[in-house]
Amino acid sequence: MVEINKTIILKLIFLISIIALSSAFFIEYILGHQPCNLCLLERIPYLLAIIIILLNYKFIHFEKNFILVLTLIFLVATGLSLYHLGIEQGFIKESLVCDLNNGSNLLSKDDILKQLQQKNVSCQDVTFKIFGLSLTSYNILISLIISISTTKIYYNYDKT
Repeated sequence: MVEINKTIILKLIFLISIIALSSAFFIEYILGHQPCNLCLLERIPYLLAIIIILLNYKFIHFEKNFILVLTLIFLVATGLSLYHLGIEQGFIKESLVCDLNNGSNLLSKDDILKQLQQKNVSCQDVTFKIFGLSLTSYNILISLIISISTTKIYYNYDKT
């Protein structure tokens, strides 16, 4: 069995994170598809991964700890994406996370008019698909693969 080279995997995760964030910003700002609140939250693990991998190159003696943190981040990302997919498919009811802007009942007349003019995207509305799958579906797959890869690296770290 071919041993997974942790340096290559970390560079791939870094590249995937940059591509994921760039794609999300392109779809939002260039193509004009407004993300829901969960979509915005699903970007955070990729930003954290970029920061952690950059820190790893500076503080290489903490590499095993950084790999563990990456594993945990992408496990949480997988769970968040599965939750989002459940909302998209109608298995789970939308929560307050999906409606953060409208959490307050104490609104003035001007606030109500501003909210009516804003585009609020529901977490169950899929505004952008690639090959018939929502971006949440792809995010589940990517997060799961990264979680499995980093878990494998973590458990085999001292064996190399």
